[in-house]
Amino acid sequence: MNVQETRLRDSVAGSVSEQILLDQSASFLERTAAVASVAAAEAADVDREARFPKAAIDAARRQKLLGAQIPTAFGGNGASIFDITDMCYTLGRACSSTAMIFAMHQTKVACLVRHGTGSPWHEELMRRVATEQLLLASSTTEGQNGGNIRSSAAAVGRNEAGISLVRNATVISYGAQADGIVTIARRTDDAAASDQVLVAFTKDNYTLERSLEWETLGMRGTCSAGFELKATGSSNQIFPEAYDKIHAQTMTPVAHLCWSSVWAGIAAAAVDRAQLFIRKAARGAGGQMPPGAAHFTSAKMTLTKLRALITSTLDTYANHEHDERALSSLDFQSSINLLKVEASELAVTTVMHAMRACGLAGYRNDGEFSVGRLLRDVLSSPLMINNDRILTNIATASLMSAVPATLRD
Repeated sequence: MNVQETRLRDSVAGSVSEQILLDQSASFLERTAAVASVAAAEAADVDREARFPKAAIDAARRQKLLGAQIPTAFGGNGASIFDITDMCYTLGRACSSTAMIFAMHQTKVACLVRHGTGSPWHEELMRRVATEQLLLASSTTEGQNGGNIRSSAAAVGRNEAGISLVRNATVISYGAQADGIVTIARRTDDAAASDQVLVAFTKDNYTLERSLEWETLGMRGTCSAGFELKATGSSNQIFPEAYDKIHAQTMTPVAHLCWSSVWAGIAAAAVDRAQLFIRKAARGAGGQMPPGAAHFTSAKMTLTKLRALITSTLDTYANHEHDERALSSLDFQSSINLLKVEASELAVTTVMHAMRACGLAGYRNDGEFSVGRLLRDVLSSPLMINNDRILTNIATASLMSAVPATLRD
């Protein structure tokens, strides 16, 4: 365990015991810190073995964080988007894979809360997530579509017994470990590829046959293998609202806000290690700054930009969270997609500056200032729904949007 992980674990251990029963009056910060201490302790092994971070997710269950976003009326804590993104940031500082799994789960829960309320089946699923702390996975990528989640090949089949779905899912992160899967599909066999619905299945509704393995540079603990998903269920499991509405109002903004917060947490962990290195080097040189000090300054600067970008977008989303027209507007959709692009690029830049601040000590894998795992993990960020795809898609829409005439337009 490196020095940053040890500090995180020890700082938490003095104030929050993971071994005691959850105090319902404990803040989200305290509960998340308890989970982060467990995540940090197993992060290196999770990465090395490319295994699911079971201890960390079990800790999140004990702390009732998997259902934190569920409204109190259904047994949850009614956590806000601010609470959830703070959790993502804190977990990102401890273990990238744990944080990304948590972010993906919370995106599915957000869809369930916003678009499932009023549907008896989905309300019961909310109660189960809150009481049983079910972990929900996402199946959005398919076949040759890659990251184009607004186009589906598989369609929902309908018969007297209910519904069925067979889907060639090239990636289902932590699919084998999840308690349920939320997936998109064409509405019917004769529907257009973009005429989609969102469907929730619990583990007793589906089988998974592995089709692709997960041997990657980073984010190894997300266990994002490919599967053939075969599911059956009731038509009540289809969300009542069309997916295009869910995608614009919840799926995209919450995913990009949560993902960006994870990446910012990874970047913050790298900056923390760089700071420790620079301080140690300066003390050893009688107060003289080492050559990497300039890169540490740059790392701090880019992290500040990254956090400001996320918090600004968070404020915008929260201010319009229930304004369907505003969330569907061209300007908002462009800005939320650009958040993903800019946040991912800034996170990579921040971690690279941190590595250069640490020099060889950051490049090594066997030292207390190693930044290697953090860099490998954060390099996934521009590739999750590829930035080039997003920029190409936005280009056409941006031609229709006026260039601001003043600073505050």
